[in-house]
Amino acid sequence: MTSNVNPTVRRRRLGQELRRLRELKGMTAEEVADRLLVSQSKISRLENGRRSISQRDVRDLCGVYEVEDRRIVDSLMQMAKESRQQGWWHAFGDIPYSVYIGLETDAASLRVYEPQVVPGLLQTRAYAEAVVAGALPEASAADVEKRVQVRMHRQERITDSRQPLRLWAVLDESALRRQVGGTQTMVEQLEHLLELSRLPHVTVQVMPFDMGAHPGVNGQYAILEFPDASDSTVVYLEGVTSDLYLEKPNDVQSYSVMYEHLRAQALNPDQTRVFVEDVAKDYARQ
Repeated sequence: MTSNVNPTVRRRRLGQELRRLRELKGMTAEEVADRLLVSQSKISRLENGRRSISQRDVRDLCGVYEVEDRRIVDSLMQMAKESRQQGWWHAFGDIPYSVYIGLETDAASLRVYEPQVVPGLLQTRAYAEAVVAGALPEASAADVEKRVQVRMHRQERITDSRQPLRLWAVLDESALRRQVGGTQTMVEQLEHLLELSRLPHVTVQVMPFDMGAHPGVNGQYAILEFPDASDSTVVYLEGVTSDLYLEKPNDVQSYSVMYEHLRAQALNPDQTRVFVEDVAKDYARQ
């Protein structure tokens, strides 16, 4: 479930406020770095929420920006303290995509395009185990299980009766046709996908092969939006060794427009359910 304090989101909000104070002062990140005898990359990482922010960092930056209102300083110091707390995912140890999990945990809505496999939030345990084991052939059984447990925990956002995540997923037909695990695993996965697609806050669409080239051919991506207007929308691109987070308005706009084209070209939700049912029947006959 969503925690009251999300350290990832707190870091983003604090970083945005520190950037605002720097810009009000008319200083560049390089000038601030020179004043504090730190690297420019540290200032940039603090401002974009990619680095943990200590209360000392906040104190030093407020000093450089000549923030005299003690209430503002105290508020920023409290945010720094909260940003260093651990989210629920830290209980599972080192998770490579922990930044994304933190954002997803606090998001109000998620739009995702997945060309290869069923999205993680819609996977059954058996399917998730097969996906993780296949994607990480050198991972130990314990590491695979840890990642699967995290994935199952993330899915609580879908079933949360108080604040369910608004999920819109467009899947390429190959995500349904690719046999992950055995045929029984696929039947169960597709039945699970159908069940979740009937929830009022979950929409699933399939992009069939016969649509040819479309705006999603460049690969998987996700767009996260947040309930607080001060939190900018994030586009998430998953990589093998590192991930990319895009927050610039032009980037977000480009991906949002591309997603609208995907939704327009894909089968509508009712057509999708019929399509998924037919694929499930194909697996059941094997």
